Amino acid sequence: MTLTELRYIAALAQEQHFGRAAERCHVSQPTLSIAVKKLEEELGVVLFERSKQRVLPTPVGERIVAMANRVLEQTATIKDIAEADKDQLQGTLALGTLSTIGPYLLPQFIPLLQQRARQLSLYIEEAEQPALALKLRNGDLDAIVTTAPYAEAEIVTQPLFDEPLVLVLPAHHRLAQKPLVAASDLDPGEVLLLGEGHAFREEVLRAFPHLTPRDSPQQGATHAFRGSTLETLRHMVASGLGITILPQMAAEAPLYAPDLLVTRPFADPAPKRTLLLAWRVSFPRHKAIDLLRVAIQASSSAFWRYNTALRNQDGQGMLVENKDW
Repeated sequence: MTLTELRYIAALAQEQHFGRAAERCHVSQPTLSIAVKKLEEELGVVLFERSKQRVLPTPVGERIVAMANRVLEQTATIKDIAEADKDQLQGTLALGTLSTIGPYLLPQFIPLLQQRARQLSLYIEEAEQPALALKLRNGDLDAIVTTAPYAEAEIVTQPLFDEPLVLVLPAHHRLAQKPLVAASDLDPGEVLLLGEGHAFREEVLRAFPHLTPRDSPQQGATHAFRGSTLETLRHMVASGLGITILPQMAAEAPLYAPDLLVTRPFADPAPKRTLLLAWRVSFPRHKAIDLLRVAIQASSSAFWRYNTALRNQDGQGMLVENKDW
């Protein structure tokens, strides 16, 4: 029995598909299949029930996979301890992020991070939150940037900033004339959302519970749309297919002429999402984590605009952006 075999069965239990599990483990499907079969023969039990549709752990397989995950977590802790004596700002920092964050945040902070720590290289991976959480626990990732709520045992989280959600709409739309948009102004039949299973879709529906997803069948509806990325939603709005709600970073990313799409803030209580930095309690490279946090906050337009606006409303203090941080 090897750690590699334990990684294979943990991945197979989560993916429930040999091909996807092999891709996740960066091996060929036959390699993974043979290794799983070899482990089953060594243990003398069947770990997985195989069918054409999917692969499911057997009852004994579930117990063994649970123990494998605990072993992999302990292995990650051993690696963390071994890293403790090394230069914390050298080597690779493996960072995971959501697809609704990475394309907009990474270009902002990576140049600053490279300025400050030239010997630090980043490995970036995009995935949905459950996959990121598993890889963080297993040591495949050192830190992740995700959204609240997020709570995991043995994981530290630190808020980065709150980011407003804004309305994106065609420049000629009726709501474009309003400086602030109320939730009651939204016609549920117009609002375009990400498809089911996307975390940001659920964030929007929590903030606007009265919205009926337009990708669901509706009486009298002539079209149904389901976006797979935030950029797809922007393209759909630019094509005149509706309006959408996006995080400020995504809404303001340059793409279209200013007379085609406009953004409008929401009236109080304005919806927002909270971005978090998360890492294992045992991760020893605290300086790398601190540097990552400072780089994100120092370079993020969403952080500066939103937090400066809050300070200005309170009339207390002032935030000054320092590019020489």
